[in-house]
Amino acid sequence: MCEGTHCLKNTPLLEKHLEAGAKMVPFSGWNMPVQYTGIIEEHIHTRSKAGLFDICHMGEFFLKGPSAAKELDRLVTCRIDNLPAGRCRYGFLLNDSGGIIDDLIVFRISPEEFMIVVNAGTVAKDRAWIEEHISPGAVFTDSSGDIAKLDVQGPLSGEIMASLLNGQIIGDLKKYYFVRVNIQGVEILLSRTGYTGERGYELFFPATEAVRVWDILSAFDDVKPVGLGARDTLRMEMGYSLYGNDIDEAHTPFEANLARFVFMEKDFVGKEALLKQQREGIDRVLAGFICEGRRSARSHFAVSVEGRNVGEVTSGAFSPCLKRGMGLCYIEKEFVTEGREITLSPREPVQRPDRRTGIKASVKSIPVYKPRENERSQNGTPGT
Repeated sequence: MCEGTHCLKNTPLLEKHLEAGAKMVPFSGWNMPVQYTGIIEEHIHTRSKAGLFDICHMGEFFLKGPSAAKELDRLVTCRIDNLPAGRCRYGFLLNDSGGIIDDLIVFRISPEEFMIVVNAGTVAKDRAWIEEHISPGAVFTDSSGDIAKLDVQGPLSGEIMASLLNGQIIGDLKKYYFVRVNIQGVEILLSRTGYTGERGYELFFPATEAVRVWDILSAFDDVKPVGLGARDTLRMEMGYSLYGNDIDEAHTPFEANLARFVFMEKDFVGKEALLKQQREGIDRVLAGFICEGRRSARSHFAVSVEGRNVGEVTSGAFSPCLKRGMGLCYIEKEFVTEGREITLSPREPVQRPDRRTGIKASVKSIPVYKPRENERSQNGTPGT
């Protein structure tokens, strides 16, 4: 699909989305479903039953060889040396200034093989950066075009996956663990991960089997397709960062309130800049907010306290569960206290003089909403 001078990529499930009545939109260079029956309806369905997400646009890299673990340990912020096979861990690629090149999840397939799941919009940048920083002894492969990824998320996802696997494995599969399974003849890497805060699973398998696996999962009455719109509101309720909005190369993990995913007792690219931040401190940090009413701010809205500009909104939307506006913002550290009153306003002048511009809100610790089974042990799978 081409839009103007830009051609968008399609996932293998384009026809399935169109059959389901999806509204398609450009997203990180891809033609993706933003909604099917409505963002709020899809959001609530995921929180109460199970949502099915097409995440085939994301990137998958493999790093193999006797030196793979040591090489990767230098490149990412999470600890690799003690990561056993069958587990995965969330972390970052950083530039020399400590800015976030990308957030990712590292899966240890075997002692000498790793899969790295990265954001769709940063695949080319990440690939070039990793290839530049690894030694010839490590074998790097970009398999993004060959692997499909579907997510099943929601409180009923465990029952659904268990029924496909005759109850085996699923009950014992802990968060941030993964196993290889066979579902109706399709070999799948199944991980207990997600980007919604609900119990959930992510399935990695050959792209040639995407339609088949989609049909198998869609056959369950409690499973409904969910677009990027609800995926965004679901992650926002959990306070999960979105690359390009809440985290980027201009911000470090410390500023993004994600220091828990940085293992400082090892060497990695960007560590010196983080040590400097530890010594000197930081001015602004990422925090959650809740609005007084249903109106919510949007990205780049100014954050003010008593008329003083103290920050900027990075993500904002209506929360279907809280029925109030919510979001994330970078705000001066001294104002990051629970319940602190703030005002969110568009930076550009509003054309209609009768329209209210300021949105009353308050600082809120994340997650701003807690699902019945809170899966928030990590930031979640990368989202772009």
